[in-house]
Amino acid sequence: MAESSKALMQVNIVAADHPVWHGTAKSVTIPASEGEMGILADHEPVLTVIKGGTVSVVDPAGERHAFEVSDGFISFDFNKLTVAVERGRDVVRTEGPGIE
Repeated sequence: MAESSKALMQVNIVAADHPVWHGTAKSVTIPASEGEMGILADHEPVLTVIKGGTVSVVDPAGERHAFEVSDGFISFDFNKLTVAVERGRDVVRTEGPGIE
């Protein structure tokens, strides 16, 4: 059981005016300014700028969650990932115009 918890990370996706999503994940893919970047548990610490696009989160059950985000940054350290953006929304559960 300890082995499975070691392969997980805590994720917080926050927009300037509201929390977008938080939970536990097996992997996260982000639209980094240098190109798409995948992050797994125990990744080396990283702080990088992200561009507008889709953040994809795979939860412990293997379910994929997708979030449309604007420009921002990510910080990853000690299996805690923070995605901070100006605007963000869950693309599956939210209706309405996209992020510009």
